[in-house]
Amino acid sequence: MSFNAKQFLSTVSASPGVYRMFDDQGNTLYVGKAKRLKSRLASYFRGNLNAKTQALVARIADIQTTVTRSELEALLLEQSLIKELRPPYNILLRDDKSYPFVFVSDRHPYPALEYKRARIRRDDGRYLGPYPSSTAVRESLSLMQKIFRTRNCEDSVFENRTRPCLQYQINRCSAPCVGYISESDYRRDVEHAIMCLQGKSEQVTDALTNAMEAASNALQFEEAARLRDQIQQLRQLQSRQFVDTDGGDADVFALADRPGGLSVSVLTVRQGRMLGARHHRPENGLDLGPEALLGEFVSQYYLGQGRELPNEVITSHPLPDRDLLQGALTERAGKRIRLTSEVRGHRAQWLQLAQTNADQQLASQLADQSQMEKRLDTLKDALQFDEPLQRLECFDISHSHGEATVASCVVFGPQGPVKEDYRRYNIDGVAAGDDYAAMKQALTRRFKRMVNGEGKRPDVLLVDGGKGQLNMARDVFADLGVNDVLLLGVAKGTTRKPGLETLFLETVDRTLNLEGSSPALHLIQHIRDEAHRFAISGHRAKRDKRRRTSTLQDIPGVGPKRRRELLRFFGGLQGVRQASRDELARVPGISASLATSIHQALHG
Repeated sequence: MSFNAKQFLSTVSASPGVYRMFDDQGNTLYVGKAKRLKSRLASYFRGNLNAKTQALVARIADIQTTVTRSELEALLLEQSLIKELRPPYNILLRDDKSYPFVFVSDRHPYPALEYKRARIRRDDGRYLGPYPSSTAVRESLSLMQKIFRTRNCEDSVFENRTRPCLQYQINRCSAPCVGYISESDYRRDVEHAIMCLQGKSEQVTDALTNAMEAASNALQFEEAARLRDQIQQLRQLQSRQFVDTDGGDADVFALADRPGGLSVSVLTVRQGRMLGARHHRPENGLDLGPEALLGEFVSQYYLGQGRELPNEVITSHPLPDRDLLQGALTERAGKRIRLTSEVRGHRAQWLQLAQTNADQQLASQLADQSQMEKRLDTLKDALQFDEPLQRLECFDISHSHGEATVASCVVFGPQGPVKEDYRRYNIDGVAAGDDYAAMKQALTRRFKRMVNGEGKRPDVLLVDGGKGQLNMARDVFADLGVNDVLLLGVAKGTTRKPGLETLFLETVDRTLNLEGSSPALHLIQHIRDEAHRFAISGHRAKRDKRRRTSTLQDIPGVGPKRRRELLRFFGGLQGVRQASRDELARVPGISASLATSIHQALHG
């Protein structure tokens, strides 16, 4: 018997609450919350629903509601039910209850920095963390052992050593087990390591710089050189971590959503130091928009999983129920939690890095072999090929107002991107900004070699740029006598949004129509985007290529005092060369504009 929506809606309360949808077997399909149950549930039985929501509604055999006193109470109950029932149409996350920590004992005279999965109350010492993953802990410990030479052996091994181990020989331990370092000096190194793990590496660097100068003045040059190396390693560590002196505890959520997949990256920052990122691939059960999807994800991440809450939660998209969710997080944490998507300064850098991680994870997901096989089969059918597609190539052009024009060629096969066959072509002898002439030169160079028997033949050639570039490719094929490669032109729609492309098959009069959800279209978009990325990276490398012949003395505005500060801050000229613009601007006496000038002079 089908579900009678009209009769059901006539009895539903208009109060806030939670609803559960069931199939004819009594299985929970979906759990949702609503500020007004009647209005929200009525929306499922109107028109203009996407395909996944229609599929959900078609399976509904019963709906049960629970009225709550407030929308906040409904949100908390919703997340509790999702965690318990795990309905197929909700966003589902894996329940990760344990977090790794770094533990430092207070009882041992020469404590080690230890990896521990969870806090143990009987331990007498300090816990640093939690970290987002075991990899983040091990990488941090490896860096601290490399820079400060702290031991990593078990206490039982430490107590029975009679001579230094291999870690001492490779400069990863100071051999406290055999008395090669005093207890006070070793404790100093451990405290420096702890301060770095707590995000206070700038204070450690200052202390090491003063010690280096004191050792140099005392003619202890070996000790000064060792301290200089530590300073340079710390500067490199800081450049990777975007350390900011203001600190800050935050979780940063970034969503990447493209046809065929989505990815959410969560960047963990504690006391101004990035601890790493976790990546999630939730199923978008009802084809929610990015804002609603990320809101559901954040809700379940904290309210449905019981995770530790930082002081601040930053999201790449504004959440539709921001105030409600912020109140729920604040109530759960017992302190004010700030939830925002508008950030500046170092927080904007965190958000940008989280977005980069999400984009890269999604790119890897889309290149998965099983997905690739499905997409290739669908494209083969759409193009009416008799044999499986083995090789697809795509060309694109990139330049800056005609400067440093580069053409890219990317190759895809049954395993995904074939990166060893990627090629770039430096374009010369064409008018600045003439994309058609640039495409003609690149295609001629590529397929002339193929005609001469020097290159592999693709099944399909994709040309990004629409009608004009497709006609140019046809002219090149006609001149070279190439007639066994299918031409496919990809033109962006008027709004330039994914899914609205126009595909031209062989000629501009013959179009290929694919649904926005088609795996074949997703593959075409993936190849097109990869060609665009590869062209841009090649263009930028060509444009920015300069000889590194500049020295500090040649840079206007950098006198003896500033040179001294730069060398002191980075421990030498090599450290200055490796510094980013932001790092250079942190040196006393170096403004942001001067930092840019220095960086350009040293790198081009």
